[in-house]
Amino acid sequence: MVPRQEVSAWRPAVPGVVEVFHAHFTEHAYPMHVHDVWTLLIVDDGAVRYDLDRHRHGTPHDTVTLLPPHVPHNGSSATPHGFRKRVLYLDGTRLGEDLIGAAVDRPDLRDPVLRDRVGRLHTALARSGDELEAESRLAFVGERLRTHLRPSAAVPGPPRPGPDLARRLRELLDASVVRGVGLEEAARVLRAHPAHLVRAFSGAYGIAPHQYLTSRRVERARRLLLDGMPAGEVAAAAGFFDQSHLTRHFRKSVGVTPGRYARKSSVR
Repeated sequence: MVPRQEVSAWRPAVPGVVEVFHAHFTEHAYPMHVHDVWTLLIVDDGAVRYDLDRHRHGTPHDTVTLLPPHVPHNGSSATPHGFRKRVLYLDGTRLGEDLIGAAVDRPDLRDPVLRDRVGRLHTALARSGDELEAESRLAFVGERLRTHLRPSAAVPGPPRPGPDLARRLRELLDASVVRGVGLEEAARVLRAHPAHLVRAFSGAYGIAPHQYLTSRRVERARRLLLDGMPAGEVAAAAGFFDQSHLTRHFRKSVGVTPGRYARKSSVR
């Protein structure tokens, strides 16, 4: 078998995420090494075996692995055909150093909900222009990780956010349709935890903040198209990252591309 080494890496515009790393290896083995950040790992195919703090561990595809900073570890394939993985490197703003000991003791977490959330987070991070969605998903991933590492801190849990918090976030989103607003920025302005913001908004309006902002942008794009603005100029004017970003969400919401929508509208 010819050794396979396929990798992609990037730094998204999402606070707390130092790097996103996707890889498919058949024969590569990592030597003992350390990171100065947290390593959040899921394996989509195959499995990885590794040593952490002189103990052997494994990562079957139904687990989420969290490796703490400054703790040496290695890694190699546990299957003949190699492994395919997705990794997030997170800085200390998401997980504090007080959680390192618990992560060393239990780095592999069997939690289907967490596994699904991490996978959805990767999907959002791979799409330019969906940073608010990625921030929202990251907030819930961090919250669930902390629950695993420090279960006593999750009882009785955070206070239930009130409708006033949801209303203030909606007003902030309405005032930032084109410019956009990140979840960390909104949390600072409204003095609330990011996860509390998302939970309050979703509970009050039945839609996540990133979905609300996208729908407002699609609405603005429709008005601009009806006003006669060329479809190629609408993306930036409506707050989308680029034309493909607009087209993806416009088609999903309206059922047709912006160009076709404009042509059908102009014949009336």
